Amino acid sequence: MRTAYKCRAYPTSDQVALLSRTFGCVRLVWNKTLSERNHRYREAGARTSYRETDAALTEWKRTKELAFLSEVSCVPLQQTLRHQHTAFQNFFAGRARFPRFKSRSGRQSAHFTRSAFRMREGVLVLAKSSEPLHFVWSFADKAVRGLEPTMVVVSRDPDGRWYVTFAVDTDTPAPNEPTGRAIGIDLGLKDYLVTSDGERVQNPRHLVRKARNLARYQRRMSRCQRGGLNRRKAKVKVARAQRKICNARQDFLHRTTARLVRSADVIVIEDLNVAAMVRNRRLARAIHDSGWGEFRRQLEYKCARAGRALVVIDRWYPSSKTCSSCGHRLTELPLAVRCWTCPGCRTRHDRDLNAAKNILAVGRAAVRDNSGDACGADVRRQGVSLPQSAVKQEPLCSSAGDSQLISS
Repeated sequence: MRTAYKCRAYPTSDQVALLSRTFGCVRLVWNKTLSERNHRYREAGARTSYRETDAALTEWKRTKELAFLSEVSCVPLQQTLRHQHTAFQNFFAGRARFPRFKSRSGRQSAHFTRSAFRMREGVLVLAKSSEPLHFVWSFADKAVRGLEPTMVVVSRDPDGRWYVTFAVDTDTPAPNEPTGRAIGIDLGLKDYLVTSDGERVQNPRHLVRKARNLARYQRRMSRCQRGGLNRRKAKVKVARAQRKICNARQDFLHRTTARLVRSADVIVIEDLNVAAMVRNRRLARAIHDSGWGEFRRQLEYKCARAGRALVVIDRWYPSSKTCSSCGHRLTELPLAVRCWTCPGCRTRHDRDLNAAKNILAVGRAAVRDNSGDACGADVRRQGVSLPQSAVKQEPLCSSAGDSQLISS
């Protein structure tokens, strides 16, 4: 498997100039290639292959106007063409949106393969550079002297910080010891998550806590004249404030997902349609701040690395309005109702806890149908066999087809 180590980098003034030129050439190649792709498709209805873009790059270097592309390493430019080709493949396959043009004010990066860098005894030297790039190694479990990266990514954030990322091919780690425990997770806004065991994790609301500070910097930037030096300084302060919010959110998500993966063999979550949920103007900011998509992404790769099973159930399954004791399903349950009493068995339910229990029940059924009892825990569903599915509001029985086994 491939593992990445991201470190702070401190380039010299000469390296800053070289890397800045490389970033500019990478951005130019991406934007020019994307523009010509779009023009060709609109005019002739033909797609452009990677081989054609590579030949076009060679022709650009021979022209007088773009001869400066030869002043930087050719590897980041070729990697840019490969990344754009992959981006279009993902777009046509429905996995990503249409590729966009790159801006000079955003995050800048350049990818160097093995032919464009040299690393010996923990000293990194990039192509076109005669002096090593200084970086700070902060991973105690891995020795930098024995590091053999397959790719090095140098990046610069909008706030001016430099980073170097090492991509390393490593052996698949041994799976974690089984815990004999399975949990269902219901995500929310008031409580970030509620597990089927009754554990509640409060939503830290990082953006809300930093909103006033961020808004102050944004107001200062809006008052500055466009293109001026003061505006660039103000933009750096805005980027720095946003970076602090992002780092706090990432730290919370990493700690939460790592603890969940260590504590359970089977984790069951819902397939939330975040793109549709953020269309609600009143909740869009809170949903974006929660980072549910990143939460699921981290769970996926951490479960795969630890040998855990992550089950994602159907997004249309009515987990909140189905009784976890008897299986009775309410016709409707407004979002403002946080607790309700089942008309069938008279059980009092907390909305989120009841949803987490139902999510776990459906996930267990999916794991049993696909690979047997994955966790070995003696937990059985009480009441009717399985909750009802909410697809088209018809009383269909839930099955393994309603769930998707991510890893086992």
